[in-house]
Amino acid sequence: MSGVVVSLRGVVKNGRATTTYRCAECGNEVAKWVGRCPECQAWGTVEERGVTRTAGRVVAGAPSSPARPIGEVDVESARARKTGVSELDRVLGGGLVPGAVVLLAGEPGVGKSTLLLEVAYQWAVKGGVPSLYITGEESAGQVRLRAERTGNIHGQMYLAAESDLAAVLGQVEAVRPGVLIVDSVQTMSSPEVDGTPGGVSQVRAVTASLVALAKERGLPIVLVGHVTKDGSVAGPRVLEHLVDVVLQFEGDRHSSLRLVRGIKNRYGPADEVGCFELRDDGIVGVADPSGLFLNRRDQDVTGTAVTVVVEGKRPMLGEVQALVTATNLPSPRRAVSGLDSARVAMALAVLEKRGRMSLHNKDVFAATVGGMRLVEPAVDLAVALAVASAATDQPLPHDLVVVGEVGLSGELRRVNGVGRRLTEAARLGYTKALVPPDAGPLPPETRALVAHDLVEALQLLKLKK
Repeated sequence: MSGVVVSLRGVVKNGRATTTYRCAECGNEVAKWVGRCPECQAWGTVEERGVTRTAGRVVAGAPSSPARPIGEVDVESARARKTGVSELDRVLGGGLVPGAVVLLAGEPGVGKSTLLLEVAYQWAVKGGVPSLYITGEESAGQVRLRAERTGNIHGQMYLAAESDLAAVLGQVEAVRPGVLIVDSVQTMSSPEVDGTPGGVSQVRAVTASLVALAKERGLPIVLVGHVTKDGSVAGPRVLEHLVDVVLQFEGDRHSSLRLVRGIKNRYGPADEVGCFELRDDGIVGVADPSGLFLNRRDQDVTGTAVTVVVEGKRPMLGEVQALVTATNLPSPRRAVSGLDSARVAMALAVLEKRGRMSLHNKDVFAATVGGMRLVEPAVDLAVALAVASAATDQPLPHDLVVVGEVGLSGELRRVNGVGRRLTEAARLGYTKALVPPDAGPLPPETRALVAHDLVEALQLLKLKK
């Protein structure tokens, strides 16, 4: 009777390995070729993977280094080193760790290259160790012009225009930098792999080679990545698994504000956010970004409500604006900018049903200030009160901040970190706060208005007719 042994890489029958097939998008393996991956549902990504293993058993070999008690492992070589860009260090968890590979993804023109030129400059200035910037999308002269405009030129900054992986490795041997920046990974190609630059096989092979280089030399590497139409990182899904840190660079073309959001981080928090302002002369970190999202006024204005959101561990104030106007159209307009349209629709439904507010024959427009995107449930109360203020033409107090989630039955639910949110609001001069019950300890300088449901909140603020 013939035996069948399942190995880690394929099926071994009678001591001989059979071929397996692997999805280039998610890495899922199947026994036979299929047109659509059963795991990630991607079409045309399943490729043949040759298997040369001839036995189902692995023989123990000599370890590369003996195991030691964890308390005796040297940690100094793994300490993070600051990049000189404080907001980026915040997201990275203190700086760049030796041997770490960071993937910075973002839309074209958002400012990725400008930020990384600043990183290369600060590294060269403060560390005294060369930084190497490899560009595969522009010529060296074009990058030099941008560096002149932003003032990022130093004798220890090295620049090369390469798109071949072997040439990149040669540049690393010649310069021996302290940090390597590759812009971008989709433009690089490996001579060992077939396929066009940017293809699945090429991106995977180039990234794997650079990760091996980083671990071997203890060299931190920053890779620039493109994104797809839906904002996800372009290329195979295994790309995000290979690297140590994944950062998302976000920003509106019509706003100077830029956010670097941590998606994955093996060396620090994965939910931290860094704020930057993109200027004509470069990019600058914004340590106190709350003022960018507010229109400070000394008088009350209808249709506005101020709330506090938490991005990572950082509380930031944001302003919600609403406009409610009568319409003769059979289907009133509902326009939303910077907010979750589904949550706005639920807030309008709760106002109609629980608050007895007539909105079915009115156009409703809701937006944020400064290009900020407010999507967490803590913004629900601010959206509802801004719409109610616009509908009744009654303003909210200009020194009031509102925080809370609104349920479909109209109840106000507590959100996390209310005390931390209101401390930030009090620092900026907001002395009143409308909060749900059991909000926890609040700052002593804040006067709390507690409402159990949306109807009670409308009555407290005199927004209910």
